[in-house]
Amino acid sequence: MSVPKRVGIIGGGRMGAGIAQVFAAAGSVVTVVERDEAAATAARERVATGLRRAAERGKLGEEPSAVLERVELAGALPADAELVVEAVPEDARLKAGVLTAAESLVGERAVLATNTSSLSIAGLAEGLRRPARFVGMHFFNPVPASDLVEIVVGPQTSDAVRDAASSWATALGKTAIVVRDSPGFATSRLGVLLGLEAIRMLEEGVADAAAIDRAMELGYRHPMGPLRSTDLVGLDVRLAIAEHLHRELGDRFAPPRLLREKVARGELGRKSGQGFYEWASGPSGEGR
Repeated sequence: MSVPKRVGIIGGGRMGAGIAQVFAAAGSVVTVVERDEAAATAARERVATGLRRAAERGKLGEEPSAVLERVELAGALPADAELVVEAVPEDARLKAGVLTAAESLVGERAVLATNTSSLSIAGLAEGLRRPARFVGMHFFNPVPASDLVEIVVGPQTSDAVRDAASSWATALGKTAIVVRDSPGFATSRLGVLLGLEAIRMLEEGVADAAAIDRAMELGYRHPMGPLRSTDLVGLDVRLAIAEHLHRELGDRFAPPRLLREKVARGELGRKSGQGFYEWASGPSGEGR
């Protein structure tokens, strides 16, 4: 299956812009919906920057400007979107409201997807009139470089929608895995647990951040250590997911004191310039 001809992305932050980039690069016409002109301009710049970097690495089959022409910025979804991906912050009430509004703007055959990394697909579907057309498509950060898309099947998701989502991920050059709707799914549940334990080790003085990360990179062949990964994801995002999993799955997901303190100080990782590492040039810099 090829990618959808027209895709709507709600939210043009780091994840939404990355999702827009990969669909546009694969041939889709993509509409990114943002709340105001300033946010839309920032979203377009994120996509443009991502395309330039992909071209520099030889990962783009066209000129960046040609791909960017397939990315539109708007205040509302196109009615003929075949796929809509919600990529707003990890807040259940916000996501549910966005999804309900989106469903009313597109056709009955459109597939509605959420990029949530941990929230219940069944819960987000409660306000939808067509829950069979709703699925989780959990992309990973950074989207263009990541190989995985986690397809999360809710209790009412149709087999056809599950298969379409998997096929679209494959058409993007990604590997799709299908998981049942469960707190944290497969990836966040494992990744967050490892990250929280790494933070506790740092809190207890077992080793410094670089040593903990290097242990997992060299000892277990992880491409990136759990603390650097947390900086890239965002400490605030990881805290929100941990709190959700703590409520759903118990004390093994209790957020460490150090994580709460860093978020309270605004040390959110690469996007703020400081997390478990210093990011010398802010969001686009290298951590040290």
